[in-house]
Amino acid sequence: MGDTDDQTPEPAPAANRPGLRHVAFQVNDVRGVVERIQEAGWQTVGEVVNYEDTFLLCYVRGPEGLIVELAERLKGTTG
Repeated sequence: MGDTDDQTPEPAPAANRPGLRHVAFQVNDVRGVVERIQEAGWQTVGEVVNYEDTFLLCYVRGPEGLIVELAERLKGTTG
C-alpha cells in the first residue's frame, strides 16, 4: 500500500511556473546528437520517432529538467 510505482508520470508543472519548460532545435543527425548527449549524462524522454515522414524527433531532459526537442527534417520534405 505504501509502495510507489516507478512508472508513475511526473505531474505537469503549473502553466504559470516561471521559466522555460521546452525548447526545440533542428539538427542534421538526431541519432548522432542523441548518442553524444547520452554519453554526457542526459536522459532521453522516449525514443527517436518518425513524425509523419517529415521529421525524426527526440526529446531529452536537459539541465534543471528543461525538455529539449531535437528535430531532423527528413530528406525530400520541404517546409
